[in-house]
Amino acid sequence: MFRCLVASCVLAAGLAAPIAAQQPAVPSAPQSLGLADAIDLARQYNPSFRQITNDQGPANWGVRNAYSELLIPSLTLNGSMSYRGAGSQQFLTQEFVQPSATIGSGYSLNLNWRLSGATLSQPGLAKAQAHATAAAIDGAGNTLQSLVTQQYLAVLQARAQVDLAQLQLTRNDEFLRLAQARFQVGQSTMLDVRQAEVAKGQSEVGLLQARQLVLVEKLRLFQQMGIPAPDDPAVVSLTDTFPVVQPTWNMQELLAAADNDNPDVNTLRARAAAAGSSERAAKSEWLPSLSFSAGWSGFTQQFTNGSFLVSSARQGAQSSIDECEYTNSAWLNPGATPLDCSRLALTPADEADIRAGNSVFPFNFTSQPFSASVSLSLPIFTQFSRPLRVSQASTAADDARESVQARRLQVRTDVSNAFYGLEAAYETIEIQRRNRVAAQEQLRLATERYRVGSGTFFELLDAQLAEQRAQADYINAVYAYHRSVAALESAVGRPLR
Repeated sequence: MFRCLVASCVLAAGLAAPIAAQQPAVPSAPQSLGLADAIDLARQYNPSFRQITNDQGPANWGVRNAYSELLIPSLTLNGSMSYRGAGSQQFLTQEFVQPSATIGSGYSLNLNWRLSGATLSQPGLAKAQAHATAAAIDGAGNTLQSLVTQQYLAVLQARAQVDLAQLQLTRNDEFLRLAQARFQVGQSTMLDVRQAEVAKGQSEVGLLQARQLVLVEKLRLFQQMGIPAPDDPAVVSLTDTFPVVQPTWNMQELLAAADNDNPDVNTLRARAAAAGSSERAAKSEWLPSLSFSAGWSGFTQQFTNGSFLVSSARQGAQSSIDECEYTNSAWLNPGATPLDCSRLALTPADEADIRAGNSVFPFNFTSQPFSASVSLSLPIFTQFSRPLRVSQASTAADDARESVQARRLQVRTDVSNAFYGLEAAYETIEIQRRNRVAAQEQLRLATERYRVGSGTFFELLDAQLAEQRAQADYINAVYAYHRSVAALESAVGRPLR
């Protein structure tokens, strides 16, 4: 039986050993990357998000542990081995001599089960804490999705700026050729040519900076995704485009959706529920507790020198024989039947039994009596420790409920700001579109005036600068609209497009 118990404990220890979380193999960056793919990769490999998701495992095991403490008794197996050398010990005036060293072993199997207010309330508390952990993971996922979306838009905006810089370089190259042609026919001065060369050089610098910004924004995107960027980030192209449509959402519907779906609010609600469970658990300490325990045990003790036992037995047998013979000669009346002293002699079989009886180490146990006990405990006065814990738990529960209300108000403010900002961003796009058309027309007229000799190159540069600024403002307005949509989705807690 003991060997089976040992094997069972070894198996249980192997199953209970913690398994280290394995870091998944990080994939190489895809050459075509959509927003949904970027978000999916970030959920798999972003280190900060993975740290939060790792909390789910311990939370789930906490629920299992709470139920097991309530329903399943604990079982503990203990084993021991001992050695005591030969020698003498002095106790007061007595001397105890042990002529042979001894070795021993023992086991005990203990079963314990406890029922109390704490064990009754722990399953509910553990489930509430696991739910709070799951809600926190959802909140972290929503935040991660918002960050990846914003960074994805930043890359697209930087790429649009590259296209604009390339257009400006092409125009400045045309202006340089136009200035050179006018100079060759004597219709302009070398100053116009030099100014055109400077404008072209500035456009080339602007194009280099715009391309560099795209690479930087892509590196930040890969950092958010949690995967290493390729050696040349330019090989990765972003495939998603985002249309600009007039916002048709209703403010009240968005506020209601945010109150139900916002992950931060739901996380705080779950934490408030866990705090309420903690309060109930603290109050349950006033209940009595019932305990049950049972135990099985055994031991072995073996002399290392088996010949010592045989010698002691021989001496004892010889003393008994001598005493028997003395009785026959000195105590019995003449003519009486003498005692049979030969039966007191130690036989080889007796010696073999003595040696076999000494060979008990380590598993030939001598069982001890089974023991069991049941107890009922009701603490009456604990120096106000229980009222203190109840008060602390109640305060924490109230604070958690207030934090939910505070976050709900903050979310309403965030949704309202994002909604109004989105409407303003959409209207700004139309204004910037008209400004861009006007600036393009202004540049076309300035170019024609310079071409026919009725305008100056300074007027052409001013018109080009105004057109470039209008183009950049239009691009910024478009992506400010997309970022406003992403901010509104983050505040609501779910996709709106």
